[in-house]
Amino acid sequence: MKGFADNIEKLTEENNNFRQVLYTGQNIQLVLMALQPGEDIGEEVHEDRDQFFRFEQGTGEVRIDGVANQVSADDGVIVPAGALHNVVNTGSTPLRLYTIYGPPEHLDGTIHKSKADADASHEHFDGRTTE
Repeated sequence: MKGFADNIEKLTEENNNFRQVLYTGQNIQLVLMALQPGEDIGEEVHEDRDQFFRFEQGTGEVRIDGVANQVSADDGVIVPAGALHNVVNTGSTPLRLYTIYGPPEHLDGTIHKSKADADASHEHFDGRTTE
């Protein structure tokens, strides 16, 4: 097994995809995201998985069960399983971040170039890992 080793800050800052799955393990998944100004992920609840967000560029807001948390570069946020949450880009430049799901949420290798692509897709983790 090779795992994943790379410069996550550089990869995040260079990412222009709304969502790009970089690595999927049995219990954890690494995903890059870029939200355009005014864009959000969309309110959601993951009943059975925790989620960590790390912000590299831009400004935004993470709402967790009705509480708004302002975020910018170098901030991290954990959303526990069962919490209603959303990430919103409140700035004038892309909000670039990576997120870690535990356990995985998306199909390994998923790339959604835009939020519209993501909204049109109904994929979910199927048990297949990167290696």
